[in-house]
Amino acid sequence: MSTTFQPTIKTLNIATRQSPLALWQAEHIRDRLLELYPSLTVNLLKIVTKGDKILDTPLAKIGGKGLFVKELEQAMYDKQADIAVHSLKDVPMDLPEGLMLGAYCTRAAPTDAFVSNTYDNIDALPQGAIVGTSSLRRQCQIKTYRPDLQIKTLRGNVGTRLSKLDAGEYDAIILATSGLQRIELEARIRGELDIDMCLPAVGQGALAIECREEDAEILALLAPLNDDKARIRLVAERALNRHLEGGCQVPIAAYAVLLAEDANDYTNDDNGNTLWLRGRVGQADGSALLKAENRVVLTGSQVQQEAQANQLGIDVADMLLAAGAGAILSAIYHPED
Repeated sequence: MSTTFQPTIKTLNIATRQSPLALWQAEHIRDRLLELYPSLTVNLLKIVTKGDKILDTPLAKIGGKGLFVKELEQAMYDKQADIAVHSLKDVPMDLPEGLMLGAYCTRAAPTDAFVSNTYDNIDALPQGAIVGTSSLRRQCQIKTYRPDLQIKTLRGNVGTRLSKLDAGEYDAIILATSGLQRIELEARIRGELDIDMCLPAVGQGALAIECREEDAEILALLAPLNDDKARIRLVAERALNRHLEGGCQVPIAAYAVLLAEDANDYTNDDNGNTLWLRGRVGQADGSALLKAENRVVLTGSQVQQEAQANQLGIDVADMLLAAGAGAILSAIYHPED
């Protein structure tokens, strides 16, 4: 694979976290770029973020916005790095001045994976079983479905989390399906949680590449990595989250698909021009789970369609706010009030 565009820059530096999954993601983008531009030299700048350092506290209590990206962004400000590769679900809704998402890559599985050494699925768990997750979004939906389960915080990289399961600290843990697949641990997945039961996180399964707005050549270099259909869906999800002032560590779920008009099969996506967005906001204890959804038929240019997707996200967020999401989220954002 190659491209008619050939960059004048000779070296590209990618900022990445040091976890095995983050390194896989950065190496994946490096390899795709080298296929496109064989004469390019691509280096990885490995960085430890605040979220990587604090492992004994739930993420929501130490500030969910930018915990895994701020140091990478600083490396771009300092011109140590040209781009940063992120799991999109970790990227704050509003980026720092001068930075932008230069590419939305093709999305992998958006689902949550059920991982257990003993039980086949969430229905097979006994009363009071201990389930590990670091996500309030997963917690609120699982508790709604199975109020009897005990949800305990689970932090660390994928290997650390699996080792805690293997040590018997949990009966099951919930991880992103795409993360396990990417680092060749798919065999640990007993099954994927049904999307109707546990709607995915905003951007889950998608990689995004952040860069400086001023770097026109970098943007041109990244252009072949863009997936326009994925981008439309992700713009809608992120608009919902932004309108709710949500970060990556709040009980907000959103998932958008492209369907043929009047279709309702969310697994048969990317086959039409009707954008269907569903969103949820819940109490962490599962006592309330608000749901909203809406659709729009996309028309016009890519820019016009992105504007329509953005408005759809705002509209579904407003539906959630009208149902009472503001009070739920305010209690999380301002627990001292």
